[in-house]
Amino acid sequence: MQERNSVGELAEQLRGELDRYSPGEKLPSSRALVERFRVSPVTVSRALARLAAEGLVVTRPGAGAFRAVPRTPAAPTGDTSWQEVALSADGAADLVPRSVDASGVLVSLAAPAPGVIEFNGGYLHPSLQPERAMAAALARAGRRPGAWGRPPMEGLPELREWFARAIGGPVTAAGVLVTAGGQSALTTALRALAPPGAPVLVESPTYPGMLAIARAAGLRPVPVPVDADGVRPSLLADAFRATGARVFVCQPLFQNPTGAVLAPERRAEVLRIARRAGAFVVEDDFVRRLVHEDAGPLPRPLAADDPDGVVVHVSSLTKATSPSFRVSALAAHGPVLERLRAIQIVDTFFVPRPLQEATLELVGSSAWPRHLRAVSTALRTRRDAMTAALRLQLPGLSLPHIPSGGYHLWLRLPDGASESALTAAALRAGVAVTPGRPYFSAEPPAGHLRLSFAAVAGAGEITEGVHRLRAAWSQVVG
Repeated sequence: MQERNSVGELAEQLRGELDRYSPGEKLPSSRALVERFRVSPVTVSRALARLAAEGLVVTRPGAGAFRAVPRTPAAPTGDTSWQEVALSADGAADLVPRSVDASGVLVSLAAPAPGVIEFNGGYLHPSLQPERAMAAALARAGRRPGAWGRPPMEGLPELREWFARAIGGPVTAAGVLVTAGGQSALTTALRALAPPGAPVLVESPTYPGMLAIARAAGLRPVPVPVDADGVRPSLLADAFRATGARVFVCQPLFQNPTGAVLAPERRAEVLRIARRAGAFVVEDDFVRRLVHEDAGPLPRPLAADDPDGVVVHVSSLTKATSPSFRVSALAAHGPVLERLRAIQIVDTFFVPRPLQEATLELVGSSAWPRHLRAVSTALRTRRDAMTAALRLQLPGLSLPHIPSGGYHLWLRLPDGASESALTAAALRAGVAVTPGRPYFSAEPPAGHLRLSFAAVAGAGEITEGVHRLRAAWSQVVG
């Protein structure tokens, strides 16, 4: 966080001084900037790269940085208003509009402004990411014979075998497709399993990115409420009967956003209900590798207890590594596998082979289990720090469930409290939080907030962030 702020501040200072130089004139050397601003060479390099990306400077290896020659003014913007008619006419025959609101996804992807504490992040803080292990794995992978060639369309056999072993049960390497991240795998699954206009059952609340996928495919998300033990089977059965849906998307382990784990007695029942309805269960097993130190033994994936091909399983390595380490698995068996394979090939061809080779190097190294243990300990510490701070400073916010895995807490606001007003006030106070509304496909029962404890620097920043959130809460409630 500190490094990112220094980069932004230095870039701003250099941007303000560019008028001192003529176009093409050389700027002070990196060494001079390091001494003048008392920052690291890395900070200087990143600040200059930012200005270069803005077209303000040009960097030349071995020569330095120069003020860029002003660009030729852009041609006048044309009249694009015709597109409103064309896009509306194109969707006139759609049973479900395909326009998509991506705000629920962007809130956890966009980097906050300098100085803002990131309680809305969806990934591990850089200090928790295995950067050295990933860099070493990528370097070793690049030297493998054929590493830059075309991989098998379904993925490298060794990587498919690794994912199959991790899932367990009847899943084999032949039933695994390597995909470019969980979002891509979910997109492929929903497009394969349901035609445009069809209903798809979803947990309520649920991951906004999945709701966006469904709506982009012209599907109708139908909510099925969850409680502390996961989805409620009786309501799931009712929803199948009422809608005729053939797909149910769920997160049985550390559900996003509630953190719930599907209770043992409900696991087999959910599969039986789907089987009777002639429907598929898309299992999004997105944070199995972000288990907390005190969690105890984890339940197996639903796919491991499914001999009938009801479950289409999605698991990803992204959450446990880095936002850019986009490698995941899509697993199924039966005729549906060929449809999944065909759609993935049409959409993305294949996951780049160097990244697949690097994945094999990473998960096969001694650094991988050490990393998972370190993350497990760190997430428990951060979860406890955030829980304690919330109970001390914001006792009016309900925290119904403390998860033993994942990276966030789900808070319910008192009746009548405005989550939009609180979210805006929090940002003014210097802390970014995620509002609950995008997690519901229909009207929410109350206002909520989702707070991430994984994307910040540590316990001290968590305490400060909750302090700022308390100040925002005081403004909203008076």
